Amino acid sequence: MRAARLIRMALLVQSSPGLTADALARELDVSRRTVIRDVQALQEAGVPVRSERGRAGGYHLAPGHRTRLTTLHPTEAETLYLSGLPTALRDLGLSDAADTARLKLSATLLPSLRAAAESSVRRFHLDAPAWFREPSAPRLLPELARAVWSDRTVELAYARPGRDGAPPRTVTRLLEPYGLVLKAGVWYVVGRVPDERTAGRDGAWRTYRVDRVTALAPAPGDGEPFVRDPSFDLAAHWQAHAAGFARALLRTTVTVRLTGTGLRRLPAVADPAGVAAALASASMTAPDAAGRVTLDLPVESEDVAFGQLTELGADVEVLAPAGLRARFREHARALAALYDAVPQGRGQAGGGAAVDQR
Repeated sequence: MRAARLIRMALLVQSSPGLTADALARELDVSRRTVIRDVQALQEAGVPVRSERGRAGGYHLAPGHRTRLTTLHPTEAETLYLSGLPTALRDLGLSDAADTARLKLSATLLPSLRAAAESSVRRFHLDAPAWFREPSAPRLLPELARAVWSDRTVELAYARPGRDGAPPRTVTRLLEPYGLVLKAGVWYVVGRVPDERTAGRDGAWRTYRVDRVTALAPAPGDGEPFVRDPSFDLAAHWQAHAAGFARALLRTTVTVRLTGTGLRRLPAVADPAGVAAALASASMTAPDAAGRVTLDLPVESEDVAFGQLTELGADVEVLAPAGLRARFREHARALAALYDAVPQGRGQAGGGAAVDQR
């Protein structure tokens, strides 16, 4: 355990000269005191790590020294072959580059390591999209990925879902794209709006679904790359804001009355964040005489709610808003008319053949 940590520390100091004890402690997930002891251990082992004071201080290797602790362990080689999602690389337009990189890596590995790395591909496959969803790459994803790689500010047009059944409206934003996230088969771009950067508010950060980006262009100006905030950590930011982002998508509330069966099936058809909020809300009443429960359900839009709640059939009744209730009423009438009609076609001779009741 400690030997692996010492190797990581030596490689970190080599690749990022000037790291402080606190920075190394964060990278290695240890205490500052442990970092100081590990530096002493490296020095005793002959690795010329030295500490420098001042603004350009931190830990450095002696000039001209390069550690040769770069031999891959079989487990490390296996991990490298698992580090990329095939579908994600394809969506980003990087599958050819990834294939070439793997070939180059294989060519440099010892035969025993090459076999270990290739065996991981035969044993594990990472499938990112959710079930029952045909994966498709957003049209502008590769172009947006290039902007992320090059730190280029972009001007994007985004189709924002309308509220209460209103059609989507397009908004235009300047965005410093910091990173891309693939969540359950859906791509998101995380970035900062330049005009709000100096305001010092968390609201300067924005997350957009890439499949709703309808147009993308370089930002007007000199075309210089934006200066990234060195403290920004994409994984930590996403983890901290994902739950809030999911709740923010739920812009509309519908009031529904559910049977016991409908209540049990609701988590399978509606957004989990909305269901959790509805069940935790004080608006949820005790069951009525028929055993039905009334609750206020946050949803993304009336259109989305219609698509989700129709799956519950007669186990749900929409009480509000009035427009959505009217839509369900028309839907029910259309279904009744369809099933009241005498079926024509296969198995029917003419217009009035009786249906076999056996």
